[in-house]
Amino acid sequence: MTYDPFHPIHRPRRLRTTPGMRNLVAETRLHPAELVLPVFVAEGAADPRPIASLPGIVQHSRSSLVDAVQEAYELGVGAVMVYGVPLTKDARGTGALDPDGILTQAVRWCVEASPQLPVIADLCLDEFTDHGHCGVLDESGRVDNDATLVQYAAMAGVLADAGAGILGASGMMDGQIGAVRSALDDGGHTDTALLAYAAKYASAFYGPFREAVQSSLVGDRFTYQQDPANARESVREVALDVAEGADIVMVKPALAYLDVIARTRADVDLPVAAYVVSGEYAMIEAAAAAGAFDRRRAIEEALTSVRRAGAGILATYWASEVAGWLRERR
Repeated sequence: MTYDPFHPIHRPRRLRTTPGMRNLVAETRLHPAELVLPVFVAEGAADPRPIASLPGIVQHSRSSLVDAVQEAYELGVGAVMVYGVPLTKDARGTGALDPDGILTQAVRWCVEASPQLPVIADLCLDEFTDHGHCGVLDESGRVDNDATLVQYAAMAGVLADAGAGILGASGMMDGQIGAVRSALDDGGHTDTALLAYAAKYASAFYGPFREAVQSSLVGDRFTYQQDPANARESVREVALDVAEGADIVMVKPALAYLDVIARTRADVDLPVAAYVVSGEYAMIEAAAAAGAFDRRRAIEEALTSVRRAGAGILATYWASEVAGWLRERR
């Protein structure tokens, strides 16, 4: 048969003709169980407090946290990720080690609200230090990596005792996964999983998060978080965390680092997570509010791009809302 360019044999458009056809051949799908809902819990809050730079997101009180966790579970969301916002801070972040501190209390409240929903507790000191860094400072004002590991190990035991099934090791200290894994195992918490923030970049997109946790940070975190210019470096960071005993590895941020997500997925056989961070959330919300595009379509497209890049777990402030959309669609 003679090929006629005006009557092509191969017509990829055949598989796009209807919504049902597109759904049938879709290569990537979102599912509520893959979504993780980050929540902020403020010590002493009687009511939820709006966060100006994160429209629709709040610092929770105990009551509103319980409601949010129960809603997430009912919608099929895969997990909640908990951040504590304390009233007082100090140089060593000792509030993070307090068995009755806001973070440990929040973990307990989440577990009580929905015992079957996995709780990821943020294992970092930055919310609790008066200088805002993720670790203990030395005499010159630099983050002391090894002294910080001692704090992380102690914090891990406190959070595991509180009922956290997963610890999100987000501090980007060298050796943190090995130190925490050893401390957990020695303390009898062999079933507590570690989510390693294996490739966490020193990103401008964390700005609204700093407001959400009332960060005291002055300066930057370039000495311990990754340079946004580097991709090959992430391979080494991920490999080290895997070797030290990580159960899940995370790339953060997500939308600006899809290449790193894809490379991580290709390199490891562990679950790969990605965090659509506060600045990425805020950009889409601001553009949608300005009428630049359809909000729901933009959110779904953004999350699908992260899933398509290779992340099987997506931390997103839209988790419950998107889970509701997916349930309606089913």
